Amino acid sequence: MQSLTQEVEVGLSVAQCFRTLTASSKEKEVTKALHRLASYLDDEFLRAYYTRTLQFLISNINADWIQHITAAQRTELWDGLFLRGPPDQALLVLMDAIGSISSPSAGLDHLVSILERFLQSGRLTVLLWSRCQETAPSDSPQLRETLLGRLVALPDLTANKLHPHNKTVFLPQQYYPLLASGMLTALERTCQALRDGRDCSLAFVALTLGKACVQGHSYSSTIFFEVLAPTLSSSTSSDMVWQRVCWKLLENVPERWLESVLTGLVQAVNRIMGNLVLKNKKAHFVITHKLLLLQYKYETRVLRVVLGYLADDRERRPLLLQVLRALCQAWANPSAVRHTTLEQQLYVSRALLLCVALLDDAELKELRSELLQCMLGGMQSHLDSSVVRVRRMGMVVGECLSSRMDIDGAKLKFEYEQDEETKELLSLLAPPSEETKPVAGPQDPPREVEVQTVQSQAAAARTSAAVPDSDLDSDDELTPYDMSGDQEMSPAAPPRYLRDCLEAFLSSEDPVRVELSLRAVEGLVRKNPSTAREVSVELSKVLLHMEDRYGTEGFLSLRRSAMVALAVTHPVTEFLTTEFYSMNYSLRQRLDMLEVLATSAQELSQPITDKGVPSKGIRAVTVDAPPYPDDDTTHWRQVVERRIQSKTKLLSKGVTRPPAKPTPNRFAPVAGHYFFPLLRNYDRPQVTFDLLGSDHLVLGRLIHTLGLMMHLAVNAPVATQMGRALLDFVWAVRYHIDQMVRRGVLFAVCSVFLSMPSQSLLVELSDQLFETRAWLADVAEGDPDADCRSLAVQSLVLLEKSLKTELDPTALELVQ
Repeated sequence: MQSLTQEVEVGLSVAQCFRTLTASSKEKEVTKALHRLASYLDDEFLRAYYTRTLQFLISNINADWIQHITAAQRTELWDGLFLRGPPDQALLVLMDAIGSISSPSAGLDHLVSILERFLQSGRLTVLLWSRCQETAPSDSPQLRETLLGRLVALPDLTANKLHPHNKTVFLPQQYYPLLASGMLTALERTCQALRDGRDCSLAFVALTLGKACVQGHSYSSTIFFEVLAPTLSSSTSSDMVWQRVCWKLLENVPERWLESVLTGLVQAVNRIMGNLVLKNKKAHFVITHKLLLLQYKYETRVLRVVLGYLADDRERRPLLLQVLRALCQAWANPSAVRHTTLEQQLYVSRALLLCVALLDDAELKELRSELLQCMLGGMQSHLDSSVVRVRRMGMVVGECLSSRMDIDGAKLKFEYEQDEETKELLSLLAPPSEETKPVAGPQDPPREVEVQTVQSQAAAARTSAAVPDSDLDSDDELTPYDMSGDQEMSPAAPPRYLRDCLEAFLSSEDPVRVELSLRAVEGLVRKNPSTAREVSVELSKVLLHMEDRYGTEGFLSLRRSAMVALAVTHPVTEFLTTEFYSMNYSLRQRLDMLEVLATSAQELSQPITDKGVPSKGIRAVTVDAPPYPDDDTTHWRQVVERRIQSKTKLLSKGVTRPPAKPTPNRFAPVAGHYFFPLLRNYDRPQVTFDLLGSDHLVLGRLIHTLGLMMHLAVNAPVATQMGRALLDFVWAVRYHIDQMVRRGVLFAVCSVFLSMPSQSLLVELSDQLFETRAWLADVAEGDPDADCRSLAVQSLVLLEKSLKTELDPTALELVQ
């Protein structure tokens, strides 16, 4: 009864103060009313009238009685009501008022200054600690959610209202560390209260942490844990109360926000998580599955933290073995190798090696059969890929797994080129302490030693200069000859006829003679085209089957150059294109055929250089450098001409060099002989060659070669027929599982759009353009390979350009 009477009295007094402030214009009455309102900051007033009082003050922010008090009184009495009352109610009223007041205005500036002082005076800490002292929530869920939204989204709300006159303290880089510091202080006070035997609640702090990590800026969680992690890490290392507080904090984070909190947490410290992964299903899914198998954006350091967290505790150790089994299945899955990006495959490989490095001997013995099955199946899946990086990744991981298992002392060893990626994978089996040790490298000698060395050399030079002339006849003073360009003389002479080369390849067992013939055959083919016509097919067949029996330096390039010379001088395309689908050829030989056809087509498409004209460098030396400078009669004319040109302002310059002399494209007449035979038998599988089946490496190279030929046949009469045939061919394999084949298909489509005339493209392929465009859009958006997406975008751009040249803008809009 007494409390009810007191509440009525407070309400009457507050109403009288409102009437006084509204009606009075005297400074004494206004200050007295404000003093009376400030004296009512007790529980009854705060619960029933505080928010109403703040709203009344804001509604009268431009009233006349505001002008009757001094600036000091205004700061103490008017502003003090916002800064000394409950911070949650004050923050809500301030944020609502700032959002509703028109901008710009003096009232808005005043409220912004109050909010700035509110943040700088530590009211966020008071707000969070007041919520921790409540063992049960005293407000409604709707009001609590509104407060959370205002508290977390304050930088966005103020930026939308005040831009470009926003305050520094409202920026995310300043506000979120301030909020994190308030959380840290609230946690410290909670720990002290628990030691004193008082109960506290971390529900609101956990809600604030979760909402701040999931909402707003992408780096807010990073900023939060940059402030929280150092103190939490040091405090939880030896204080059990701190550990229990941190564990309870994370347990109170709602599941819908837990992933964002854990993602930021594992990048900073893992000790404060405790056994949350064993108690919370969401945390279990995020830590053991999502961070390791579904996402691949984190650095190796984060993987170390996650796997180290699972391996550090005996109760969490079984989860490490569970994660290892899941990683083994993902790494060895052929479908995952074909359909996931290279970055994700590299991420899974790192996680697998880090996980294996954390196993002890007993666990290795238990999992040896599973690791062996993973190693064999995964290596096969990776080595079957046509991408070099994927194959190299499989070799490195296979080597690491075999060395870690140490099966009967046998270890795998592959030959591959080492780069930064392979070095990183190989280093993951080493402990972190050894990995982070600085590598001792060769040190530069001290500066003093260098100076002493130079001085000693100078003294030795002066001493040698003072020696009598009697020592000048010594052999040590003779200048040695430069023998760096000398070549070893061969006891045998190089062959001078093509038939001698052919005989050497067929019957000779002398490695020197075979090497000399291989080095001479290209030049002989180009110098003797008539003889080359007689033996071109037989010589090409011998070169195609030739093996490097003697370890000849540059064997592959010499053999390829000789076959290209034969194909250019006397085209052997009929032989190569016919034999490509024949039996009794290995995949390597079929790839060699495609390479020779592509290289010879490129050479035929280039203009012939005039060998009688000296090169540019020789002409420059001959014209610009006279034999004797004194005999140069035009020297002064050149000097005067240069000075005139430097002083003359030219609006435009004419042609400074003669136009290029047009030359025929030698590939255009034979483009059909190169192109169409390769499309003849692609759908007929053989015993040793299945182009549309397992031999996708050859299929990808074939499509790429056909696309290159299409590009080289630009402006040729047969280009339209080639383009239509190529699109029909690649359309059947556009959804191939191998990314190299898909890259080849997209390259071929780009070549068709580049080489076919726009009119022919629209007339001949009108029935396919709409479906092709839809397919390219799907690839550009959803293909897992980055190169395929890039090629699809380029193809779409080329198609749009071709359509714009033939269609008016209105018709193009209808097509779209």
